Amino acid sequence: MTLSTRDLALVEEATKKSGLIWVRGAGADRALWHAWVDGAAHVLGDGPGEQPFPGLADGATAEVTVRSKDKGGRLVAWTAAVRELAPRGEEWAAAVAELKGKRLNAPDAQEMTERWARECRLLRLEPRAVHAQLPGGSLAAAPLPSPAVTRRPVPAGLPKLLLRRGKAAR
Repeated sequence: MTLSTRDLALVEEATKKSGLIWVRGAGADRALWHAWVDGAAHVLGDGPGEQPFPGLADGATAEVTVRSKDKGGRLVAWTAAVRELAPRGEEWAAAVAELKGKRLNAPDAQEMTERWARECRLLRLEPRAVHAQLPGGSLAAAPLPSPAVTRRPVPAGLPKLLLRRGKAAR
């Protein structure tokens, strides 16, 4: 099934502008960073220190939901054909060139491309159909377990230290 020019333009524009896409494969839903290259979204991961995408396999299909970058609301949902790109091929190199600029906080920026070729998977999510109706409900998934926390108790000596600092400024 081919997309109409209008539908493809909508998918491309929304996906290009969105920082994350929500992808549902055979496994759990995932928010994935991506790059739009040559008519498809490309996601890189499943390697050490990179985003996981369980349930996405070569030859499978996935449901992609694109959100607005500024408001966070859903813009468009589409079905994608998933294809894994072979490392160091022409398509792989073009996609990695775009992804490299979008990868934030990489621990090894100099060797990143070589590490990706050795240890990660690069998937091409090619649009096949646009859903007329966006899915109902929030589609929210429970966060993955992590030792990282955003709030910790205030250290016992901090209020006294701050109070002293305030008196010294007067």
